[in-house]
Amino acid sequence: MKFLLTIFGCILWIAGAAQMTSTAIEQAARAQLNPSLHSFIEFLSLPNDAHYPDDLEKNISWIIPKFEALQFEVERLPSAGIDLILASRAAENATKTVLIYLQVDGQPVDPTKWEQDDPFVPVLKKPSDEGWEQAPLENLNDEIDPEWRIFARSTSDAKGPISAFLTALQICEEQQWTPNYNLKIIMDCEEELGSPNLPDAVVKYREKLKADMLIIFDGPRHISNDPTLTFGARGITTLRLTTYGPRVPQHSGHYGNYAPNPALHMAQLLASMKDDDGRVTIPGFYAGINISEDTRSILAGVPDDEAVIKKAIGISKPDKVGANYQEAIQYPSLNIRGLLSGWVGAKARTIVPHAATVNIDIRTVLESDPERLVGLVRQHILDQGFHICKQEPTEEERMNFSRLLSMDHQVAYQAFRTDFNSAVGVWLNKALTRTFDQTPIRIRTSGGSIPISPFVQTLGIPAVTVPTVNRDNNQHSPNENIRIGNYLDGIRTFVGILTEPL
Repeated sequence: MKFLLTIFGCILWIAGAAQMTSTAIEQAARAQLNPSLHSFIEFLSLPNDAHYPDDLEKNISWIIPKFEALQFEVERLPSAGIDLILASRAAENATKTVLIYLQVDGQPVDPTKWEQDDPFVPVLKKPSDEGWEQAPLENLNDEIDPEWRIFARSTSDAKGPISAFLTALQICEEQQWTPNYNLKIIMDCEEELGSPNLPDAVVKYREKLKADMLIIFDGPRHISNDPTLTFGARGITTLRLTTYGPRVPQHSGHYGNYAPNPALHMAQLLASMKDDDGRVTIPGFYAGINISEDTRSILAGVPDDEAVIKKAIGISKPDKVGANYQEAIQYPSLNIRGLLSGWVGAKARTIVPHAATVNIDIRTVLESDPERLVGLVRQHILDQGFHICKQEPTEEERMNFSRLLSMDHQVAYQAFRTDFNSAVGVWLNKALTRTFDQTPIRIRTSGGSIPISPFVQTLGIPAVTVPTVNRDNNQHSPNENIRIGNYLDGIRTFVGILTEPL
């Protein structure tokens, strides 16, 4: 009898799947776009900087009933920081389970840099000859132009994907398009902090998170804005270096030419790490990276236009770490992300500063061990004649070493990469091809980093990222936005995945 019920269920699935054409999916998504955007506006109005856990609690309280209304069992998974949220829903006679990762928190904001009063009060803008023209939110009640954009923190990174996914689930429930696999949704509230508690939580809740594959609803599409799948991401390791000069800032008239300047020492050190073409000069930094002809063929399948990329970011000449953009991000990178010493601008003072600090990020790839790369950087610092202090230099160290530096680091995320021909890769490729009537662009690895390696390593499952937002969304910057056409395509994408048999 169970066998017959399973066969009957498959027949119903096949009959229903025949109705899930690209046209039917698009029509269903458009029908829900207006109410979905109003819910999205409400969600965006909740501040979500994880430095303020009470604000994340309001976001959690908003999310939980949304999933419960869609027949999910929702539970909080306590961690050493802000709780993870797990929403689970079983499908009848399902043999596979899909785990989906969503990010709830957003980057901090500096309201003075935004072209609106409050980054957490969403604003609708229309393109104009001058750039962007603000329009009343009431326009979202009428026919919507896909080129309009909503500006607010986390529109693209990553409340847009969450809201679009909730809408896709609602559409499937109303249309009775039921996935034939179990769903588990894990929601991370500390991603922008580096997800420091995620690795331990994945180990602790391994059984609850058990699945056959992981998909990540995050990140921007290819610059062409065509449907995209990304099969890997670089990892990230951060370093902080501080060079030390006189015990306190000294008058540059009295002690210039006498007291060593830590800002100059830092500049010399940093300059020694790269050549004029932007390649890291530290011996062994690129060891183990081999761009084979097969890999070059995969990279060439991404339809990049280098001239468009250079114009989009405003540069005339790229670094020469790789032959092109896709090749460049197959290597680990060493990036200066911030420098601080003394005072500048109107606050500038005639002093020899007492210290200089730099923050660095190293983006790692699957072939590079982050701890090994940190060790190479450390050895390079020693080779430049610096004495490395454990913390601030002691009086004994000040009297015995002319070049003083402290160093600390943190391995945040490891890199991951999944084969194009993996089960999850083939399945998602079929889903997006059916949904958009075109084969998606498949990217070997993205330049950015996401906290997925704990799932891949601990759960032993493959992972693929499904990006949906516009690339020019000002992610992590002031004036973050989402193109409404991309929001609509996000709904279509997620409905297509939910209705693709697995």
